[in-house]
Amino acid sequence: MELIENRSEVERLFSKWHGSEDLENYPFVENRYAPFTPARRSLPMVNLALISSAGAYIDGAPAFDIESWDGDSTYREIPVEVEAEDLVYGVRGYDPTAIKDDFNSQIPIDRLSEYEENAVIGRLNHVWWSIAGFIQKAAIVADELAPKITERLQRYEVQAALLIPASNLCHQTLGIIARSIEQSGIPTIMVSVERGISDRVRAPRTAYYSGETGSVAGKPNWPQYQRRVLDETLRWLETFDQPTSRKLAVELETATEMARGER
Repeated sequence: MELIENRSEVERLFSKWHGSEDLENYPFVENRYAPFTPARRSLPMVNLALISSAGAYIDGAPAFDIESWDGDSTYREIPVEVEAEDLVYGVRGYDPTAIKDDFNSQIPIDRLSEYEENAVIGRLNHVWWSIAGFIQKAAIVADELAPKITERLQRYEVQAALLIPASNLCHQTLGIIARSIEQSGIPTIMVSVERGISDRVRAPRTAYYSGETGSVAGKPNWPQYQRRVLDETLRWLETFDQPTSRKLAVELETATEMARGER
């Protein structure tokens, strides 16, 4: 299965697109089919990979090239022990206010570490993958970035992957990567706050809700909200039996909490 089914048309339209930060008239990838790998292990037995497109890298390390017209097809492997204050961001396409206030709003290392400690997941892989996901040329994601990330997950013997986009265009980038990972035999799930884009690219499993880019994993400094996003998302890794997207109950649960005066 092709990662980009309408590739020739996408490339033709992209060559004529003059570009704008708001992606007006941008030729998004539109796929009809999605690969699908059933979950073969329950969550308490899974080595879970986290892939973030927020453009994070360790302070002092080479920065992402966010000025490139096509996009930066490199990635960073970051140990989970690296503290939030040691990270800087190559930001494009999203407001970094939330992630700088609480990096768990976009890169939920603390929440996933809690899940590991409480045996919700087997373990969080000891490195996570960071990319600068505002990549306008979709072909370089399919040809360069997706195969590299997929190979690394295979090498680390990952059994499932959670993908969290940061910007609107990141939903396309991570959707293509999810398709590649799934084709390799590793189940994936992506959190989405831009359902129109994630449905077009046809990532195998998508959990969507009415959130905001830049804090897709949940509102900053609100751990309960972040857990609501992640709890249901991760459970669906096991329960989905075909490619689909499904709405999270985040808004309803949050409204109930606030009505009770708990927030």
